[in-house]
Amino acid sequence: MSYELFRRGLNAPICLTWEITYACNLRCVHCLSSSGHRRPDELSTAEAKRLIDEWAAMKVFYINVGGGEPMSRKDFFELMDYALVRGIGVKFSTNGSLIDEKAAAWITERDYLDVQISVDGATAATNDPVRGDGSFQRALNAMTLLARRHFPFKINATVTRHNYSQLDDLYALAQQHGAELRLTRLRPTGRGAEVWQDLRPSHEQNRGLYQWLLDHRDVLTGDSFFHLSAYGQPLEGLNLCGAGRIVCCVDPVGEVYACPFLLAPEFAAGNVRQPGGFTDLWRKSTLFAHLRDWQVGGGCQHCNAYTQCHGGCIAAKHFTGRSLDAPDPDCIYPSTADPATACDTLP
Repeated sequence: MSYELFRRGLNAPICLTWEITYACNLRCVHCLSSSGHRRPDELSTAEAKRLIDEWAAMKVFYINVGGGEPMSRKDFFELMDYALVRGIGVKFSTNGSLIDEKAAAWITERDYLDVQISVDGATAATNDPVRGDGSFQRALNAMTLLARRHFPFKINATVTRHNYSQLDDLYALAQQHGAELRLTRLRPTGRGAEVWQDLRPSHEQNRGLYQWLLDHRDVLTGDSFFHLSAYGQPLEGLNLCGAGRIVCCVDPVGEVYACPFLLAPEFAAGNVRQPGGFTDLWRKSTLFAHLRDWQVGGGCQHCNAYTQCHGGCIAAKHFTGRSLDAPDPDCIYPSTADPATACDTLP
């Protein structure tokens, strides 16, 4: 499919993130949703099933289920089975602490189920300061349970300046468990805003990461690092911001956001509980229509790397106080990324 087709939006999202709960037994310092406590007005089981029915009718291919810790929701297994029966693939992200023998057996008995275990380092010494004491060992235990059953899971790590030196070790950790490695970008959202300056990779590290990813084409990234494609050779994955175009996020109480990294009122399209539900919001909301018509302006439009990075991540811009028309704060040309023009509204 062409860039223009993606930019104009599709009839149903390709990448639909569903944060089913904000309850979590960890307090990761960079958590994009500031998870920890369950919202009392979470969607009920019946409401969640109606939402899944909508997605099935829209022919949504798969959903990314997260949180919080999604497995902490009491009806987690019921809802995931309901989605699978309705023909929707499920990819869920977990810290692994709740994967025991019973859960591992449930996972391995399902088709079209993908599991991603999150760590933020290849050792406890690197991971635990970010995710909490003992979290690395619990994640490792979950990996072992799935590996014994030959289940092909994924290991996800958010790249920071502290774990950058462990990229090879993370890759080896995945291979040791018959897993795939997935790397994601640190963004200044949720609690991530508080640690952004301390944890964000340096300009030199981002340059090294770009080359490392080119050398490891089997490492998954989604659209995390498309801004680095401005170095010249496009990275694997989607090389544009998909917010409201092919990507969106539904939070635990049914609010629909343009992107899971844009959990701010300015980027909320409405709630699935309102008349018309999710379907009308995706296809008719003013916000999404605007995003599908909009392109990054400013100096980015005249940059010779624009067709590679398309202006970068709007979440990273928004939560660092930049105009959405400004360069990404991790623009590969530091002199253009420094100015931060405040912007309170969408362009």
